[in-house]
Amino acid sequence: MNIIHSKKTKDVIVASFDKSISKFNALITEETKQALTSLFDKPGTKLVLDLTGIKYVDSSGFGVFLSAMKTAKNIGGSFKICNISPDVYELFKLLQLHNIFELCDTLEECL
Repeated sequence: MNIIHSKKTKDVIVASFDKSISKFNALITEETKQALTSLFDKPGTKLVLDLTGIKYVDSSGFGVFLSAMKTAKNIGGSFKICNISPDVYELFKLLQLHNIFELCDTLEECL
């Protein structure tokens, strides 16, 4: 099973978690990190991560977000996150990460 699915919309890659996944935790971090990193295959890649269906993110999940943002910066690309559940958004705020990431309410807003 692929944890991450991706499709291209205009010049942006939109990645999302498989519908069967509701928690982004240590059990799937390594596979998710590899999947996201592999999407940054060209300089200037723009990636949006759609968190629809994700109800919980642990510290290792936030580490993957930071890693993806760093990869994007290193290649002159961008990394945005959208469709964040209220509970997960509270975690972003608690960790003071809502100021670091580009967070959007909807996919359309990110595009």
